[in-house]
Amino acid sequence: MKVVRIEAGRPAPLGATPVAGGLDIAVWAPDATAVEVGLFDADGQVEQARVRLPCCTDGVWHGRLLGEGLGAGTVYGLRAHGPWAPREGHRFNPARVLLDPWAQAVVGTYGGPGVDLSLYHGHDAADVRQPDTRDNAAVALKARVVAPTPKVDPAERPRHPADRVVIAEAHVRSTTMRHPDIPAELRGSYAAMAHPAMIAHWQALGVTTLSLLPVHARADEERLQRLGLSNHWGYSSIGFLAPEPRYWSGRPGTTPEGEFRQMVRDLHAAGLEVVLDVVYNHSAETDELGPTLSLRGLANARAYHLRRAEGRADLYENWTGCGNCLNLAEPRMVELVAGSLRHWVETYGVDGFRFDLAPVLARGRDGAFSREAGFFAALRADPVLASVRLIAEPWDIGPGGYQLGAFPPGWSEWNDQYRDTIRAWWLRDAGDRGIFAHRFAGSSAQFRHEHRAPTAGINFITAHDGFTLRDLVSFDHKHNHANGEHNRDGHHHNCSWNCGVEGPTQDAAVLALRARLQRALLATLWLSQGTPMLLAGDEIGHSQQGNNNAYCQDNPISWLDWPQQDDDLLATARRLGHWRQTLASLRIGRWLRGTPDAQGCTDVLWWHPAGRAMHDGDWGDCQDRTLLIRLQAAADAQAVLVSVHPQHIAREARLPDPGPGRRWVALFDSSRPGGAPDPETAALAAGAVAVLPARALLIHRSEAADR
Repeated sequence: MKVVRIEAGRPAPLGATPVAGGLDIAVWAPDATAVEVGLFDADGQVEQARVRLPCCTDGVWHGRLLGEGLGAGTVYGLRAHGPWAPREGHRFNPARVLLDPWAQAVVGTYGGPGVDLSLYHGHDAADVRQPDTRDNAAVALKARVVAPTPKVDPAERPRHPADRVVIAEAHVRSTTMRHPDIPAELRGSYAAMAHPAMIAHWQALGVTTLSLLPVHARADEERLQRLGLSNHWGYSSIGFLAPEPRYWSGRPGTTPEGEFRQMVRDLHAAGLEVVLDVVYNHSAETDELGPTLSLRGLANARAYHLRRAEGRADLYENWTGCGNCLNLAEPRMVELVAGSLRHWVETYGVDGFRFDLAPVLARGRDGAFSREAGFFAALRADPVLASVRLIAEPWDIGPGGYQLGAFPPGWSEWNDQYRDTIRAWWLRDAGDRGIFAHRFAGSSAQFRHEHRAPTAGINFITAHDGFTLRDLVSFDHKHNHANGEHNRDGHHHNCSWNCGVEGPTQDAAVLALRARLQRALLATLWLSQGTPMLLAGDEIGHSQQGNNNAYCQDNPISWLDWPQQDDDLLATARRLGHWRQTLASLRIGRWLRGTPDAQGCTDVLWWHPAGRAMHDGDWGDCQDRTLLIRLQAAADAQAVLVSVHPQHIAREARLPDPGPGRRWVALFDSSRPGGAPDPETAALAAGAVAVLPARALLIHRSEAADR
């Protein structure tokens, strides 16, 4: 590799762009006095040349490097010169080789066996006020230049209507590591996620959309490495445009980028959308004692929210709990995030994004959340991003950080109030019919504004963050000792119930009760108005042994135990998925009115088990919590009756009218294995009295009485 000539190049686009005979490189480092590019061998171990970018335009250092061997495949790192003045927000240290924030492929790992982690610190370990002058080129993360690829045709995206979307939240590695039908050499990889066995599984559940835990290139925190652990979930991004190489199968002739692209292509061919969980609220550089890997060494004073109001620009705001917060009040940081998102859509074909701790992205220089933030405006104005799914985790831990319902039209939001209400309803005997009905009908108090639909709410019982479904009914307390934090981490408020025994048991009665409650919880999730999200593994009864924060457990705690799958629960989930996709009245997709439309069809009738419509005084009655819900999407759609009975003793209920000349036919009974209805009570006439089993949810469909 030899640089023959250096020209001015261009300040845009940022990153490294192959050109005839070489590379254009542009780096945003507005407070730097100089930026150098180090050119490395293919493994990133040996620095073969170093050149200084000749020009700076609007804070962007740029140059065109011409010479032999320069172009796609070139491995490079950056060095930024400038003041070491942490109190002023500047942490320049040219002894630290930095990863280009716009890198599309990452070479190397942060740390690893035998590596001195202090080599990544910008500061001197003996005196944090001084820079560490040791050179770290041999161990630093570098970028590999990727050849441009044709943009993915938007027509290849499945684009499911909002009312049909069913999300499964899945981790690439955990989901596939122990699947017996996937070849061992593929398990844990992007290729495994698109294996026919996995595709068939999602299709049988009626899943339309996979929400993948973070796949951005990551760096595992120093604390975890010292404990022999890793940030398995991946919420420690450092390469926002690069696929995590640890999820690559390593097959000859493939690359992480190509394998990820093929995974998306194969999932699309099967009708499955791909949503990525993205972490733009913080970076893997953590707090002021953390490593200098990328942005900290290039533009620390602008890339991060610093505690300037306290006169401490050497400290970081920590509204994320991860040590720092990226500053999207800075236009160039919005450009980085929007460019990253656009790259994943155009280059890889992904269908949308779930934004971790999303309020951070809309905090201004004063730290306040604003719906007028530049981040929202940039996404609205971008023709590529305006057409993809945008899902917010609508809270962070900063001031005013809980923003459920506050995101703009076009966004969906994780609904934790749904989660807590439904858990308490089935497991804690808590909540009245009013709050249950409110959540079941789509949480209008949170989402019914500015023409948003019920599908704006992402309903979930469990997610990666917390107990699995099986653990929710098996543990009263979290058991996170394996995380090395003395069980202090993880949610303390779980609304769980162990059914009388903490953890594993052979007690048949306890196991039967746990199974019954899991079926009822799944059924509630599948039938509620809004967008359901299943945690992958819940449908097969996966347990994390009571760990409700398994973020660092890349082992059987997190890996789905396919060989021991719960066939009863899987049959239940498949039955529910079938009926949700088959019956329009179970996914109405608009706000329920409860009054007749022009054709005389009433979309919802809230029914008391005594055989009458609910009265105002019935809703707050916590002693009687049984509720029947008659749903009908349109006059020509089959009516559906959902009977919800969370109490401990079976009771009778007089059913509402199924319609002239029609009867109620049972489709589902959560009290029975697999959710199969009782054949002895399969059909009930108008006004019939049905026996509702204890702690159960039933589904009936209206059919012609002479069928």
